[in-house]
Parts: sequence; C-alpha cells; structure tokens
Amino acid sequence: MTGPLTGYTVAVTAQRRGEELAALLGRRGAKTVLAPVLRMVSLPDDQALRAATVELINDPPDVTIATTGIGFRGWLAAAEGWGLGEALHAALGSGRVWCRGPKALGAVRAAGLREEWSAPSECGWEVSERLRGEPLSGQRVAVQLHGDPSDDFTDTIRSGGGHAVPIPVYRWMLPTDITPVRRLVDQVCLRRIDAVTFTSAPAVNALLRIAGDQRTELLAALRAPADDGGVMAAVVGPVTAAPLTRDEVPVVMPERARLGSLARLVTAELPGRASRLTLASGHTVELRGHLVMVDGQVQPLPPAPMAILRALSAAKGRVLTRTELLRCLPRGCDRHAVEMAVTRLRDGLGLRSCVQTVIKRGYRLNLL
Repeated sequence: MTGPLTGYTVAVTAQRRGEELAALLGRRGAKTVLAPVLRMVSLPDDQALRAATVELINDPPDVTIATTGIGFRGWLAAAEGWGLGEALHAALGSGRVWCRGPKALGAVRAAGLREEWSAPSECGWEVSERLRGEPLSGQRVAVQLHGDPSDDFTDTIRSGGGHAVPIPVYRWMLPTDITPVRRLVDQVCLRRIDAVTFTSAPAVNALLRIAGDQRTELLAALRAPADDGGVMAAVVGPVTAAPLTRDEVPVVMPERARLGSLARLVTAELPGRASRLTLASGHTVELRGHLVMVDGQVQPLPPAPMAILRALSAAKGRVLTRTELLRCLPRGCDRHAVEMAVTRLRDGLGLRSCVQTVIKRGYRLNLL
C-alpha cells in the first residue's frame, strides 16, 4: 500500500504529541524517525515555578502576559495542586492580562479571566511592539516563558523601566539519552532524511546544540536545494522558524500553527521535491526520498547506490569523478566502494545502461 509520502523519511523532534505527528505522517506513507530533542520537567515538581507563583500572589502584577495555551493551563493546574489556585487567580485578575495569540486567549478565557489585549497572531514581535508602546516605568509585568530565554520579553520590559517577573512554565532539558538525537544529526548530515519537523524554537536550538562540531554540516544539509539532496525544514509557525531563519535555513510552514496543518504541509511539499529523469533507453526514473521508481514500479536500493544515484541525478548528465562521488558515501569508504556502488545501482535498477562509464573521467547518467 502506498501513499503520497511513500519513499520519504521524516524526522519528528517533538516530545509532546510527537507520536501523534509521527502517526499522521505514517498514515500518509512516510517512514518516520522519532527523536525528541527535549523533555519537559513536570510542572507540579518544578520549584522555580512554585516560587514565582508565590511571589505573584504576595505582590500581584500590573500586567500578565500569557504566551501559550497549554502552558497557561498547566500553570493554573499546578497552582491548584499546591493549594494556591484561588490566590493565583485573584492575583492575575487584579491586573491586566495580555495574550500572545488565540490559543493563549482561549486558555485565559477558559480560566474565567478577561484579557485587555490579544495579539492577532502568535508572533512575539507583536507583543514586543505592544510593550514598547506602553508606559512601563514602575510596572510589574509577569511573563509566562515559553521554552527558551531568547523567546521572552523581559529585556523589553526592563529597558522600559518595568520590573519583569519571569514565569518558567516550561522547563526544557535535554533527553536523558541523546543517542537517538545524535543518530538523527548523522542521518541529516548524510542527507538520508528528507524532512525534519519542528514544533518549538527550543527544539531547534537544542538540535543545533547537540550537533556540536557537526553544526556546520547539519546547517549545510538544511540549506541545500532539493536536487542536491537537501533536507527540508518544516516548522509549525514563525516563532519556531526564527532560529532557523537566523541561520539562513529556508523553512516551510503552514498557514495555521496546528499539528494537522503541519502534517498536511509536509504531505503537499515533499512529493514536489521528487526528481524525475528520462533515460536514453526511454525508461523513466523517479527519486522519492529513499525510494526509486522505474516506470512506476518500486525498485529498492541500498543507501550507497541511492546516494550515487542522487549525486548523478543532480549532475543532470554531467560527468562526476570518482572523487566527487566518494564524497556522497560514508566516511572511510575508498574509490573501490564507488565502483561497487555503481555496479549495485545498475543491478538494482535492472538497467545496465543507465550509468555510463566515461574512461579516465568518471560516471554520468545516460539521459535522453
């Protein structure tokens, strides 16, 4: 059974709802790699959040900024568990409440609080602009953080003369075992992943941090065009996209910041990145991620011949030397490995004439 994503490998970096996203993609035919790059500390066990909550109860804020729906609901639920629910509700209700987008707004209203203002979208810059236009001198502003210190608005508040009270609703930590993430970094660098999905900016930052000395190679794979085996970065929204765009990584994102919308976007985008070739023999070859179709029929190929086919396809009939093709194979391979991979490619496709040997130069695809 095939689907629109058959042949493609998609990585899911989310912990929360990661399995749900993987299932959505899997039902469309994708092979998924689940590698959560962060884990969240349980809110009831978070002493930093409890201390901030007690501070606000004792000295209520003039303004509270709710940044995410799930985070705001989790905060109130944690306070209820500590026996501080009513006191926190009263403290927040005594001041003004701002919301970063519709999901935070929904959580605020569900809690029985009323907002003074809500950003039209979930973009942080809209909240920052609102803060810069407010007389903040002497004001206490509680900011619900949403995963990464670089994402909050505390600097803007302080520069305006206000007192920022960060509320660490999300506490992200690296996974206990980062082996799956390191393996994902290796696979992206080798361009054996077709797309990586991100649902939060902290996840992007964590992946780049874990990459370490492979960061440059990882970014190169994410920046590369599709016909050069580039890995597509799919993000849920503009806040998540920010760390990637700062590193000049092209991203795709849905119009609505929803998990289902992200899955539909990947489903729409990846097939358009397929490479279609017509050989001199008249046969058609289509590269769909890790899968090859010859005249509409699936022809499985191992990783090394697949890497050679990708490189030759990107060359569009130009001759590639053995040295150039060697760069497509895993580290430690020699020139003989290139010859073996070409032989396996010809045998795997069942088309001996598909790759032409150019004496003393290298190999090229025998295109129409």
